[in-house]
Amino acid sequence: MVNWTNARDIIAFWLLGLCNNYGYVIMLSAAEDILDNQKGTGSTNTSNTCETGLTSRHCNSVSAGAVLLADNLPALVVQTTFPFFMHRFPFGFRAVIVFVLQAASYFIVAYSGSIAMSLAGVCMASLGQGIGEITFLAMAAHYVPGTIASWSSGTGGAGLIGSFSYAFITQAGLSPSNTLLAQLFIPVLFAGAYFFLLTIPPTVYSPTFNPKTWIIPDNYDRDVFEAAEARGDVLNTKKVPQRELGVMERLKLIVPLLYLMIPLATVYCAEYMINQGLTELIIFNCSQGLNLPLSSQYRWYQVLYQLGVFISRSSVKFFEMPLWLIWCLPILQCANMVFFFFEAVYWFTPTIIIIFSLIVFEGLLGGSAYVNTYNKIHKKVSPDVREYSLSAASMGNSLGTNIAAFLSIPLYNWVCGMKPPHR
Repeated sequence: MVNWTNARDIIAFWLLGLCNNYGYVIMLSAAEDILDNQKGTGSTNTSNTCETGLTSRHCNSVSAGAVLLADNLPALVVQTTFPFFMHRFPFGFRAVIVFVLQAASYFIVAYSGSIAMSLAGVCMASLGQGIGEITFLAMAAHYVPGTIASWSSGTGGAGLIGSFSYAFITQAGLSPSNTLLAQLFIPVLFAGAYFFLLTIPPTVYSPTFNPKTWIIPDNYDRDVFEAAEARGDVLNTKKVPQRELGVMERLKLIVPLLYLMIPLATVYCAEYMINQGLTELIIFNCSQGLNLPLSSQYRWYQVLYQLGVFISRSSVKFFEMPLWLIWCLPILQCANMVFFFFEAVYWFTPTIIIIFSLIVFEGLLGGSAYVNTYNKIHKKVSPDVREYSLSAASMGNSLGTNIAAFLSIPLYNWVCGMKPPHR
């Protein structure tokens, strides 16, 4: 018999994952357009026709790595600091902050008149994504384990739907600014999923309009369970009372997670070196590039990468990776990065189809690392520290992405300074 409460929660977590990462994905998919639109003159990469011969590398003065940095550095700050105090703020309060940041980011980037303003809007999307990720990964401790798989699948869906919708709509002729404004229904969907679809168990603290209730009391979990036990009630939750942790205890709890966090960080570092440092430099002429314009090639790289991410992030219900296979993922992704580096330098691949296939593979590796890492943590850590452990582990992917953002900018500039091969 179907448990409709659990079904509602699983659907809600899928939608929350979708909406939480949607803005982040849109900003990365629009990276070249965000930079091109602020130059005052058209970029060489924005032509709507393919090029029969390539005689230059078609570099931007500011690489997409700058957008990656703005799209990730705020999230890194959030994910490395907020787990130490965010547990005192109600989940509903955090959801409102995420909603506001999401909506503001679309407006600011769409109406921006400078690169600085555009990057400020991207930073807002990053803040919202970072707060949302540590919030809902922690919140999953209150629900059935299937919510982790659902959240991961939703974030993968954000990548696929977001990148495809941006590529398709802009290819159809709508301007990048209007395309961003057309995505404003996403924050509304996010609010609906949290406030109307998701069921809130009694272990999730619910504040009132009284400001005195806006901080979660100490030992709230224990008080709820003791009160229910005194009444003889059985709480509809998968959570156990969470241990009260000091700063040093929280730091010590990160150490047992490093065997999963380090591989995840390595996969993400290699992954985003490819996406934002190298694929911009991999371009094809008409005969080798399926007659795609240069700007469309970059957009479809993003779509296919997100397709791989979506498939793998949705796979954990069918196949859970053993630990040894999780540890193989960084090796495979680093090998991928080496291939893309030499391709960016020498342009030796005869057709864009090969690059498309490898980008799907890259996404499969990244998505598998993400979903299997959090699934392992949810199942393996002690239940009384599960909420903190799930939020703290997000430092791994965020740190890897930010290292890639810092490294991709000088790498991009170095390759751009090289003489282009013939294609």
